[in-house]
Amino acid sequence: MYRQTSPNKPLSILFCILTMASSSSLYSLSSVLNQHHCINLPKQCSILTLRLFSLNTSRSLSISNTPIFARRRASARSSASALSHTISRSFLLSPVSGGSRFSEIPTLHQFMPKATATVTDSAVSHLQLLSNTESDVLPKGRIYHETYGCQMNVNDMEIVLSIMKNAGYSEVAEVPESAEIIFINTCAIRDNAEQKVWQRLNYFWFLKRQWKSNVATGRSQSLHPPKVVVLGCMAERLKDKILDSDKMVDVVCGPDAYRDLPRLLEEVDSGQKGINTLLSLEETYADINPVRISKNSISAFVSVMRGCNNMCSFCIVPFTRGRERSRPVESIVREVAELWKEGVKEVTLLGQNVNSYNDTSGVEEVESGGNWKYSDGFSSRCKVKNMGLRFADLLDTLATEFPDMRFRYTSPHPKDFPDELLYVMRDRYNVCKSIHLPAQSGSSTVLESMRRGYTREAYLDLVKHIRTIIPDIGISSDFICGFCGETEEDHEDTLCLVTAVGYDMAYMFAYSMREKTHAHRNYADDVPDDVKQRRLTELIAAFRESTGQCFDAQVGSVQLVLVEGPNKRAPDTELTGKSDRGHRVSFAILPVPDRSDNGVKRNPKVGDFVEVHILKSTRASLHGQAQAITTLSSFHADTRGEPLACLNGA
Repeated sequence: MYRQTSPNKPLSILFCILTMASSSSLYSLSSVLNQHHCINLPKQCSILTLRLFSLNTSRSLSISNTPIFARRRASARSSASALSHTISRSFLLSPVSGGSRFSEIPTLHQFMPKATATVTDSAVSHLQLLSNTESDVLPKGRIYHETYGCQMNVNDMEIVLSIMKNAGYSEVAEVPESAEIIFINTCAIRDNAEQKVWQRLNYFWFLKRQWKSNVATGRSQSLHPPKVVVLGCMAERLKDKILDSDKMVDVVCGPDAYRDLPRLLEEVDSGQKGINTLLSLEETYADINPVRISKNSISAFVSVMRGCNNMCSFCIVPFTRGRERSRPVESIVREVAELWKEGVKEVTLLGQNVNSYNDTSGVEEVESGGNWKYSDGFSSRCKVKNMGLRFADLLDTLATEFPDMRFRYTSPHPKDFPDELLYVMRDRYNVCKSIHLPAQSGSSTVLESMRRGYTREAYLDLVKHIRTIIPDIGISSDFICGFCGETEEDHEDTLCLVTAVGYDMAYMFAYSMREKTHAHRNYADDVPDDVKQRRLTELIAAFRESTGQCFDAQVGSVQLVLVEGPNKRAPDTELTGKSDRGHRVSFAILPVPDRSDNGVKRNPKVGDFVEVHILKSTRASLHGQAQAITTLSSFHADTRGEPLACLNGA
């Protein structure tokens, strides 16, 4: 039995209150106790009380029906949190008299009569609020956010918003002038992206420094000077430089430390700068339900793995996002199921190296990493230790579970395209026939310097093999112009590769050296900027010629288009969307039969799958005539003609 508590035993009351209160409510409880003097602790207890109430809310003990010892402990815990855990654990695990079962924890109400002489009515009401849900927490400040870089950064910001919402920061401002907290999620892949971030930080610094005058003149509507928070890859790479930038930034938080943001912001309130850029070998945010930035969208992005093991000589990602780790399959299926309920029709699976997905969490006996199959002719410097469920398993599971949802994925590495993955893409109609296949260069010499793990010949053989299995596949790519030591002959090899493959789309950039990379440590950035720009211009011209042929080949075919919205060039008369291969398709808004509604005619709307007969190609987009509204499964249940392929000798 628990001991009866009397007015001269206030510490027991405090322990019971701490046990029953949620971790997010400890601050409110501390305030009530201080304001109403409802418990006068003996002198010897004051230090312990102070330490318990100063615990960070994100690190405090959270009570659930699961025994504490059965829950996974945090990888890092402050000394104060450890003290709280030890005291509360011993209290909760006190055995019931005459048995070994855990006793039922008394409610806060049972202790209230003991304190009626010293607790005011308002204090009682305040204490009762501690059992309320997190949605009842008063807003702590409006958030404004900006994101630069890849779609992975957008998904990270959605995770951040979810974490902040659970901590009481539920309001989002449309403009930085109306926010109390400004998040800027950064990219460190290219110098141009970093320069844009510094420009924005200068403006946010102006909002902070001139806050009073900005409010007086109506420029700012924030309630106090904004806290500026730098997130993401740039935060990881330039943390010292950012923090030293003349009080420009208050918090720096790396990609694996977003759970720590509420605590870091509280450190700012106490006059410190908050920083946590530690990388993790385990963090995947699998339990976080992202707050979708794009409202009422019919497409969404789902992160399935984080980090990268490839260590390409030009790339900063392994140093800013850490090693590869994959989310459990069931957590991904659960998130996609929620998106389906919200009306999402297309999901893009995300990862820095998405097709190296390797879930060992739910496999009883993992295989040896020696059984990991790479694409023929490809290798990796980082070997796989244990093999669980691979990307083909994940993709097949999702395609089977959600037959009327489309699936895409990005960004993969060419080394991880075993035949099993290609067969899943061929046989599952709702897995889009589109592959992003980053080449980076068409020169074997440059590819070796880049430490890509393949040659020009191996890459071309892979393209041929893919198109043998999936003839109607669309292929996109990445290219870097002017990498260290690149000659004119190397550049010509890249131009020839673009023509030989015939890409649907490509991302092309002039090389910019990044600190910490293998290239920065070992190579000289010896290609002049004007030469880089000239080669980039030539590469873009070669790409436009070859990609135009892929678009032209679609004329006369019937494409299934997922409607995304009005055509910006003719918003009142045309709709636009993407085909299976990712081509942009527009068509006139006219009533067409709805096959799922007995052929009743209506105008297509956003979120509909529409059969479109392609009539014209602009060599960068397609235009056609809508024929019918249908569903993904019923469209592919019909017998179609032979698919069209875009083969230019590859």
